[in-house]
Amino acid sequence: MTEFTDLPLNPALFQGLDALGHVQMTPIQAQGLPALLEGRDLIAQAPTGSGKTAAFGLALLHRIDVAQTRLQALVLCPTRELADQVAKHIRKLATGLPNVKVTTLTGGTALAPQLASLGQHAPHVVVGTPGRIQELLRKRVLDLRDIHVVVLDEADRMLDMGFEEPIREILGRTPGKRQTLLFSATYPDAIRAIASQYQRDPLVVTVEGSEQPTTIVQRFFDVDPAQKPSALAGLLLEYAPESAVVFCNMKRDIEDVVASLTHLGFSALALHGDMEQRDRDEVLVRFANRSCNVLVASDVAARGLDIDDLGAVVNYDVPTDVDTYTHRIGRTGRAGREGLALTLCTPREMPRANALSSQLGSPIRWERPVLATLQARIAPRATAVTLCIDAGKTDKLRPGDIVGAITGDAGLPGDAIGKIDVYATRSYVAIARPHADKALARLQAGKIKGRKFRIRKL
Repeated sequence: MTEFTDLPLNPALFQGLDALGHVQMTPIQAQGLPALLEGRDLIAQAPTGSGKTAAFGLALLHRIDVAQTRLQALVLCPTRELADQVAKHIRKLATGLPNVKVTTLTGGTALAPQLASLGQHAPHVVVGTPGRIQELLRKRVLDLRDIHVVVLDEADRMLDMGFEEPIREILGRTPGKRQTLLFSATYPDAIRAIASQYQRDPLVVTVEGSEQPTTIVQRFFDVDPAQKPSALAGLLLEYAPESAVVFCNMKRDIEDVVASLTHLGFSALALHGDMEQRDRDEVLVRFANRSCNVLVASDVAARGLDIDDLGAVVNYDVPTDVDTYTHRIGRTGRAGREGLALTLCTPREMPRANALSSQLGSPIRWERPVLATLQARIAPRATAVTLCIDAGKTDKLRPGDIVGAITGDAGLPGDAIGKIDVYATRSYVAIARPHADKALARLQAGKIKGRKFRIRKL
């Protein structure tokens, strides 16, 4: 069975599959969906990019009774970014189902709009983070008594982030006869414990390497500690990826690395757990729209980051375990492209690298990096600049309004405009760097939809 038409799916779901371009099933879908549609529990050891979101999205939508305005399915994700992606995918799958309400409930955002949305009428599907779902349960504004399906997406990462207690409380408030689907890239003891307590005779499916459809070139570089900044710059200049994520083990190193790369001319930004949510959102917007070409991140902060064409991953430090290494490098080499993973290793980190090599089952071929001269502005800057507009969906602002203001009032060519992101109260537009100052000046002097808004360059 390889095609969705072979499944006893609700016919209305084929419209969503067509809209998303899904024709043939991935291995995780082919192995799991027949059992999911029968209502069976599932444990799927499957990485990002394996098609798992469509698998559980179809399973929960298949069981939704649209006529009943009550919460029937809950998806828990480790981060706001992943929850947003999952919710968008489920909404597209539900294109053929009239009046399905999919609500995203995550931390790091204002509570009042979420309370207002829940107060209008109950959603059919909620996609959220464990902390915010737990908070809403304790405020008695979320009712889980009619839940048919619960999905734990990236369950291992949720436990790594300390969400075990909220997950257990949430599951404890759902009906015992619910269907429980657990998706995880790894299967540690803590996941086994959750599964044994909250699932009934689950089908176990393992899909290996689905996130790496093409080769990921992995290279390891032996460096002295003092050479790390120049070695990192040298690798970025030598390989010249259009975009790269640099992972640091220690949060305190992130800002130092960003400062070093910025001095050299790279458009580098930090992403770590101490950042305010709005700052984090702006960093991710800028990285996705190509106005930042190097993101320096911690593992926790980068969870949920989903960039299909990431040019390279650089381990500034050797990861502490093979699961972390696999998660890091799995972010490159997607969508049929060849990936690149570069790892710097000091003498003190050598035992960790050797342990990594042993667990991966392949020997490491050590190289010496070309060291860059740490001179100001020797690196290429990002090709775009992001402009922030203090207006969004609540102001009825749409991407077309922004395009019209830039190409009309500001007089810029259409190809100077990149990705546009419109949120509740803010909007972001990427402008080709040569046109950025002109676009900013014209927009500040003019109007959008006949109104003046505060506009600034990030």
